[in-house]
Amino acid sequence: MDLLDWHRGRLSTRRLSVLVRHLPRDSSTLRELHGEAADWSVTDYLIAAAVDQLTEANWMFATVNRDEDAEPLEYPKPVPRPAPGVERVAPEPEVHNPGPAELAQFFN
Repeated sequence: MDLLDWHRGRLSTRRLSVLVRHLPRDSSTLRELHGEAADWSVTDYLIAAAVDQLTEANWMFATVNRDEDAEPLEYPKPVPRPAPGVERVAPEPEVHNPGPAELAQFFN
């Protein structure tokens, strides 16, 4: 397909827009517009989110079941994503040690 066909009137604007809209993910145009994010599909983002959730769940399980006197475990880092603004910033975990009154209220 020659882009000059659009200027010559042999290629309609609608057909050109359809062709551009459906470029393959590995095309130079999409890579220029979106950078590394062009390589990532929705599935890739969902898998990264699932991995993040799994590591958080493992961290929570290990934190709850660790010895009380042990050092706190480091919060897991999320899987890096290529597009800026997509990477989730992990919040710092709040350490709350309940007192005897709170424990009694919880267990009663």
